Amino acid sequence: MKHVLVVEDDPQNALLFRKVLERRGGCRVTHREDPVAIFELVRSGDVDLVVMDVSLTHSTWEGEPVSGIQLTQRLKADPATSRVPVILATAHAMRGDETRLLEESGADDYISKPIVDHAVFVEQVLGLMGRAA
Repeated sequence: MKHVLVVEDDPQNALLFRKVLERRGGCRVTHREDPVAIFELVRSGDVDLVVMDVSLTHSTWEGEPVSGIQLTQRLKADPATSRVPVILATAHAMRGDETRLLEESGADDYISKPIVDHAVFVEQVLGLMGRAA
């Protein structure tokens, strides 16, 4: 069973991601916000994909606030975690944001919230995990 890590600061969004990915995608889903726990889990080799919220209001790294963009940059820079696909998720979707955020972060894909078409999102997730296999 594929394992998806959801990094999300909104409990309702995290629950929606979990339900959609478990029910429609047949995935095992873990939710984390703490950067140390995120890196430990991804480095363990047990995570097949990360859904990363762009704006994390509660997350800190070494005492400083950290965004999903910064966490994705660190994941992609670390040889132990760089091959794990990351999908950025954001509610602040403006024209041009997708390209800019993907380039800035090094993420593999992007989805705007709220997720309107659950089937397309699940297809996106499963497709990325299939390419990483």
